Amino acid sequence: MSAPPSQQRALLIRVARRAMVERGLEPDFPPRAIAEAQAIPGPAPAGGDSVRDLRELPWCSIDNDDSRDLDQLTVTDPRQDRGATRLLVAVAHVGALVAKGSALDDHAGTNTTSVYTASMIFPMLPERLSTDLTSLVQNEDRLAIVVELTVDGVGRVQGSDVYPASVRNHAKLAYSKVGPWLEGAGASPAGVDAVPGLAENLRTQDRVARTLKELRHEEGALELETIDVRALFDGDRVAELVPDERNRARDLIEDFMIAANGAIARFLTAKGFPVVRRVVRSPERWQRIVELAKRYGDELPAQPDARALNQFLLKRRAADPVRFPDLSLSIIKLLGRGEYVASVPGQKVQGHFGLAVSQYTHSTAPNRRYPDLITQRLLQAALRGEPTPYKPDQLEALAVHCTKKEDDVQKVERLTSKSAAACLLESRIGEVFDGIVTGVNDHGTWARILHPHAEGRVERGAHGLDVGDEVRLKLIRTDAERGFIDFERVA
Repeated sequence: MSAPPSQQRALLIRVARRAMVERGLEPDFPPRAIAEAQAIPGPAPAGGDSVRDLRELPWCSIDNDDSRDLDQLTVTDPRQDRGATRLLVAVAHVGALVAKGSALDDHAGTNTTSVYTASMIFPMLPERLSTDLTSLVQNEDRLAIVVELTVDGVGRVQGSDVYPASVRNHAKLAYSKVGPWLEGAGASPAGVDAVPGLAENLRTQDRVARTLKELRHEEGALELETIDVRALFDGDRVAELVPDERNRARDLIEDFMIAANGAIARFLTAKGFPVVRRVVRSPERWQRIVELAKRYGDELPAQPDARALNQFLLKRRAADPVRFPDLSLSIIKLLGRGEYVASVPGQKVQGHFGLAVSQYTHSTAPNRRYPDLITQRLLQAALRGEPTPYKPDQLEALAVHCTKKEDDVQKVERLTSKSAAACLLESRIGEVFDGIVTGVNDHGTWARILHPHAEGRVERGAHGLDVGDEVRLKLIRTDAERGFIDFERVA
């Protein structure tokens, strides 16, 4: 089913809301949660004997152009000791205002994450919190959890600490402007020159981030690059599907968050606290990854080996950067999904295969992800010398629940992306596209076309196809209401 162009946005909102309800998600905040949010008088007090005052440091946020739920600030301390740099990451102190067991907490725990659909965002917390009171908004004092890391000249974390602090965002910056500037391809972003020392600080951050990344890759972290696509609207009509470009600013934030999440996991473990870890187990389909490598003339070991896989990926990125995101997508599908796992001190823990780390949690986006809020409550208790707020069996149940709901949310987001693509493609039935197979299971075979980037099901001619195969596909049907895009394989 299609919709007139003037009704496509409304159709996509309807599709998103219906899909959320079908998967046990709440598209709307319960009245009690709204009332709790409205009753909060203001942001958490950013003072106290145990709270460090770091407001004068040249903190900044780097996020998407339109982001208002700002979870992190970053800064480096200009003082260096024997070539090491002090890196600080401030995380919004959401736990100071969202109480465990409150109506706000119940809703957040139901959805477990903000839902980003093609037509609108369904935030995990009301906007009064996520874009104001618990957001690290520009030119406002805020209470934060600060992760401090000492990083040497080759990217080794020599030491780390975690503590509450008052911070102030001096510049709200965007990936789209900071990235080209760091790469020497763009002008200084608006707001940078107005903050004394910020330009130099950002260049130091960029240097430190690159050393962190290089060391991770030496230790086996995978160099992957995927294409995230968002719908652009002309009024209420889907006008285009635009890929979000990776750049040095995105890499900087990603590298710092990985480092901060590792430091928080180590901090909790050292305090004798449980940790909700983010893990990617050993690849589910390693032999298929081996087969893909052989197509390019490379040999991988018979058993999963992150370092060997990353060397293959680095070679392919250098050889064919344009098609590298397609190979990355195939590898990601074959690695299997990430999941949350609760662990207690002394327990053997599963690592994150893609990041080549064992001490890793999600903790740096508490406005958007519920596992991060859980971790923040554990941190609060550890910092105050209080007992853990969650029993081991509660944490185990929450980890399983968050994994399940994350899967539900991803399916909703994929459905609405397909619905948006179906709106865009409905006038192109019969056209032939280049594509790559992205999924094969008992329910069917899926592939993604490359221009525009859109995924659909191979309804005809799918026999013998597997993940990573390059194919020619004819578009035979679209149904925006159901999120269907159907292809036929052609010679």
